[in-house]
Amino acid sequence: MTDIQSNLRINGDRLWESLMDMAKIGPGVAGGNNRQTLTDEDSEGRHLFQKWCEGQGCSMGLDKMGNMFARREGTDPDALPVYVGSHLDTQPTGGKYDGVLGVLGGLEIIRSINDLGIQTKHPIVVTNWSNEEGTRFAPPMLSSGVFGGMHTLEWAYDREDSEGKTFGDELVRIGWKGEEEVGDRKMHAFFELHIEQGPILEAENKTIGVVTHGQGLSWTQITITGKDSHTGSTPMPMRRNAGLGMARILEKVEEIALSHAPHAVGAAGHVDVYPNSRNVIPGKVVFTVDMRSPELSVIADMEKRLMAESKKICADMSLEVEFEKVGGFDPVEFDEKCVSAVRNASEKLGYTHMNLISGAGHDACWINRVAPTAMVMCPCVDGLSHNEAEEISKEWATAGADVLLHAVLETAVIIES
Repeated sequence: MTDIQSNLRINGDRLWESLMDMAKIGPGVAGGNNRQTLTDEDSEGRHLFQKWCEGQGCSMGLDKMGNMFARREGTDPDALPVYVGSHLDTQPTGGKYDGVLGVLGGLEIIRSINDLGIQTKHPIVVTNWSNEEGTRFAPPMLSSGVFGGMHTLEWAYDREDSEGKTFGDELVRIGWKGEEEVGDRKMHAFFELHIEQGPILEAENKTIGVVTHGQGLSWTQITITGKDSHTGSTPMPMRRNAGLGMARILEKVEEIALSHAPHAVGAAGHVDVYPNSRNVIPGKVVFTVDMRSPELSVIADMEKRLMAESKKICADMSLEVEFEKVGGFDPVEFDEKCVSAVRNASEKLGYTHMNLISGAGHDACWINRVAPTAMVMCPCVDGLSHNEAEEISKEWATAGADVLLHAVLETAVIIES
């Protein structure tokens, strides 16, 4: 790569303007976005993305899960494409950057190399993966999961939202069901730019996260059954308090996760208490324990200890307990060569950087099963995400896209004029 090429930068002002324009579609109530998957707002965002891509001379592919593929041709018709991208769908109370930065950062790469007349051997394809968030249709990363062979197309089509509408029917309704078979595309590599969704980069005063691994995840749904009874007239020794049993188990979840510090984490996010009345001792609770680690053996240990401790707690309290594994995936180790391309780009451009383990799931985690993959991360203020107050700076977005640009060009191979 020549000295001129080594100084290439994307247009940060244009990238930021695109982020703000996309944020106008599906605005939230508090400054963020509500552009849930397969809604009319999702469709509108897709149309804008397609318009922008076609304006740059890209052809648009669409598969049966609604995954969008904007292709810029390379000079070698037989060379496999380098893919970049993320997702345009958001949480119900989501921010303007989660996922969107990765898609529009990919578009900005195309715009920048078009501006400069750069040709690459490998085609470059910018991807919008459907239903990464999994809020409306569980599980998350649904379409990349089908692409990566984790789910069947039929199973994905049958996923229902809270109103009983299916993914397959809603995909047809909004007009974004393609004819291309999911997973037929072969990739030379895949890169995903994303905000960190955590506080580490900002706390360490680093501009770029070079993501080496993704944490594995285990979701265990626990149902504890005791006995509903009056809070005022039931003697303490005679209570079968399912809520108290849950509280003691969650203390153990904290203890188990801390025993595998610093990378393991554990908590319960979803909790249902029955009958959920002010003056009734809970007779039943259903909650899901989320445990994560970049090491599979640690996840297995945490699951084993969770079950053992829960059974003991409930037996001592005369409570019944049931367990159901309702989700999870193994830890991810990203491709060494792709990770090196990200690290090399950070160093060449002079951005402060550090190795990072992603604590959240991303489409890259599933694509890593079928193609060499890596991720670039930039900081977000206070590590806050999945919240309308999610915020990044234009400088962080620009730096992340700069690194993405150089990692992609190193992999796609610039053709010297």
